Amino acid sequence: MLKATVVGSVWSTKRLDEIPAGSILEVEVDAGARLLAFDPLGCGAGERVIIATGSVAAGWFKGANPPIDALIIGSIDEETASEI
Repeated sequence: MLKATVVGSVWSTKRLDEIPAGSILEVEVDAGARLLAFDPLGCGAGERVIIATGSVAAGWFKGANPPIDALIIGSIDEETASEI
């Protein structure tokens, strides 16, 4: 899983029928890379999110797996530093 910040959204006039309602957002992961992630939650710009990737993300969908390899699975309400 990755922690990231939503930096924008992607608009598309066509999409595959097997992709359910939701949006595609551009996110910046904490390591600095940017990627596109499917968002079924309704997150917005500036929001901190948790992302599942790969087969875990694709496996979330019922039926045939659509070509999605990054899925927003949570919104981070608060981050705390762990004490080691």
